[in-house]
Amino acid sequence: MSQVAIGQSAPDFSTTDEQGNTISLADYKDKQAVALVFYPKDDTPG
Repeated sequence: MSQVAIGQSAPDFSTTDEQGNTISLADYKDKQAVALVFYPKDDTPG
């Protein structure tokens, strides 16, 4: 797994939203700002 440095552009990826629709980071390119936030699973130490 490669790491992304702070300030570096995120690689394109796809995932599903809460309704099961596939969305891609590329869907938002040059349209609006996107903030990606990753955190450990809820209620885990650390």
